[in-house]
Amino acid sequence: MPEFDVNSLKFTADGLIPAIAQDADTGEVLMMAWMNADSLAETLRTGRVTYWSRSRGELWRKGETSGHVQTLKDLRVDCDRDCLLLQVEQVGPACHTNRRSCFYTAVRNGNEVELMKAEGA
Repeated sequence: MPEFDVNSLKFTADGLIPAIAQDADTGEVLMMAWMNADSLAETLRTGRVTYWSRSRGELWRKGETSGHVQTLKDLRVDCDRDCLLLQVEQVGPACHTNRRSCFYTAVRNGNEVELMKAEGA
C-alpha cells in the first residue's frame, strides 16, 4: 500500500483544495470548505478537522468557538486528486446558520425551498 503524498494533490493556484464534509454514519453531506496543505496535515495529525478560512486568512479549526467539532473518520481523494471527501463525526450543526447541513435550500420547480430550520428556531 503506497504512503499518502500530499504533493500528489492538485491544489488551486492559491494553494487550496475543496473539501466536502459528509456524516460518516448517515452519508448526509454537511458542508464544503477549503483546505490547504497545513490544514490537511493538522487534520491528519490530530483527527480534528481543520480548514483554511479564506476570509480570515488563517487555519479554521472547526468548532473552535462554537463547539460544533468535526472528528475525521475517513479521508478520501477523488479520481482527479483535486477534491477531498472527509467522512466525519459531527457534533452539533455543521453550518454557521445553526443548521445540520449547509445544503438546506433546494430548487424545485424554479422555486427555492427551505429544507430545514436552524436549531433553536
